[in-house]
Amino acid sequence: MKGLFWNPWHGCHKCSPGCMNCYVYYLDNIRNIDSSVVTKSKTNFNLPIKKDRSGKYKIDSGVEIATCFTSDFFIKEADLWREDAWDIIRQRKDVNFLICTKRIERFNECIPKDWNDGYDNVIIAVTCENQQKADERLPILLDINAKHKYVFVSPILEYVDLSYYLKSGKIDMVSVGGESYENARVCDFEWVKKIKHTCDKYNVLFDFHQTGSNFLMNGKKYKIKHSDEHSQAKKGMKYLK
Repeated sequence: MKGLFWNPWHGCHKCSPGCMNCYVYYLDNIRNIDSSVVTKSKTNFNLPIKKDRSGKYKIDSGVEIATCFTSDFFIKEADLWREDAWDIIRQRKDVNFLICTKRIERFNECIPKDWNDGYDNVIIAVTCENQQKADERLPILLDINAKHKYVFVSPILEYVDLSYYLKSGKIDMVSVGGESYENARVCDFEWVKKIKHTCDKYNVLFDFHQTGSNFLMNGKKYKIKHSDEHSQAKKGMKYLK
């Protein structure tokens, strides 16, 4: 299934070590856009429910939509728009929405009234780039009501021990990725391998989604073009079995 992105709002505030070289800030700077200003999308807020001339949804059933990846779905500035976004998600029960956040502490005050134990088509993912952030955010993730829970160790800045969290049986998948663009910090393949082994131990799905721009493997550093980060990570997966 082909995935796509839905960014109902854009802009964010750096709140974590992983934000230092934020790809959104990097790309916005090229376009002369202030990434710290959170704005509602004027053209794509209702992207998942847009229809073609025949009345058919433009986004097919079964697609996974990466949601709010140029902001944070739970950022405070979006409080006025979020209920409308939830309504759109509610209308498209035939597609899955992946919501990745650094602000999981705001989760319970940002969910809709009919959330109960979660929507079947919503995945809540928490990103934690180092052990400190994992230990701050993942206990909250374990405690919330959600049908599907992912962990993104991205951009990975050090080896992160997820054993305590994965043994709970509440995490469906772990995805690891390196940092992109200028000044990217190193992604060490040894960290990736250790996390993969932990996932195997607790029967948790694992994905290595990108190498990052500066990749260390077997003691050798590689400078990876951004356009090749995903494909190189997929090649690296064969060394993780």
